[in-house]
Amino acid sequence: MQVYLGVDVGSVSTNFAVLSTTGELLYSLYIRTNGNPIKAVQEGLREFKKELPGNYVVIGAGTTGSARQLSGLLVGADAVKNEITAHAVAAMHVCPGVQTVLEIGGQDSKIIIIRDGIVVDFAMNTVCAAGTGSFLDHQAERLEIPIESFGDLALHAKTPVRIAGRCGVFAESDMIHKQQTGHQIEDIIAGLCQALVRNYLNNVGKGKEILAPVVFQGGVAANKGIKAAFAKILGLEVYVPSQHAVMGAIGAALLAKIATQETGRSRFKGFGVSDLNYYAKSFECTGCANLCEVVQIFVDKEILARWGDRCGKWSLGTNSGIAAS
Repeated sequence: MQVYLGVDVGSVSTNFAVLSTTGELLYSLYIRTNGNPIKAVQEGLREFKKELPGNYVVIGAGTTGSARQLSGLLVGADAVKNEITAHAVAAMHVCPGVQTVLEIGGQDSKIIIIRDGIVVDFAMNTVCAAGTGSFLDHQAERLEIPIESFGDLALHAKTPVRIAGRCGVFAESDMIHKQQTGHQIEDIIAGLCQALVRNYLNNVGKGKEILAPVVFQGGVAANKGIKAAFAKILGLEVYVPSQHAVMGAIGAALLAKIATQETGRSRFKGFGVSDLNYYAKSFECTGCANLCEVVQIFVDKEILARWGDRCGKWSLGTNSGIAAS
């Protein structure tokens, strides 16, 4: 069976998706990045090699996420695209006609405005991580509540309290104060969910025209309390795809399909790259006042690629020809 592989490497998690030629999700995988994207990508490829049937043939691969250029080099990607593009393509695939995409991941969040199948506007969080997955994980741990139960508890609240959600530090201190004054945990969690949604809409979504259909994706979309808060505050139905956590990887795979159909070939290097000794080093170039931080990728002792220099002094001449976008 011919399949397409998508890889989404973020700061918290690395997600993989395998799609059929018709766009059906056949297999997905979630791995913690743990600050080492090379190791995470190689670990994921090893898992795929073990789990996928022997008759599966990868005929295209795509990468996205904050480490898309690095992971694209490792796997031999046919498409290396930014998260906005990947998430928009995935949302339109699962919900044709979607006009608004809400996406909240481990440490970032974004909003994508789509009209007639074209991305016309977007925004990402730039300062505060309040409301992202890592923040919610921390609060669940502090409250000694499994993160899987966080959203369900919010739905059982009778009188949600008002939490200051503009800043992660203030939100946590406000939650502690509400606990100390005797409020129910369910009401505090529901209040937190509503505060984080207000924070998202006032910052990431500020000035955006949010129209239905609305698709909510990313790891935090599993939190029923956040979904309910979005629906209540927006006054719109919010759709959460069953594969919400790996939408970036799905989008990368779909983009790989488009790229390989245009070129008629694939650059995918195969699962054997999981056994190669890849590693990265960096240095500061002092050739001019820019002081560029140049990243070097090695396989064993051979330099495979360099990037990060503005003038091309170091990157030209290496086979790093996977222009990120």
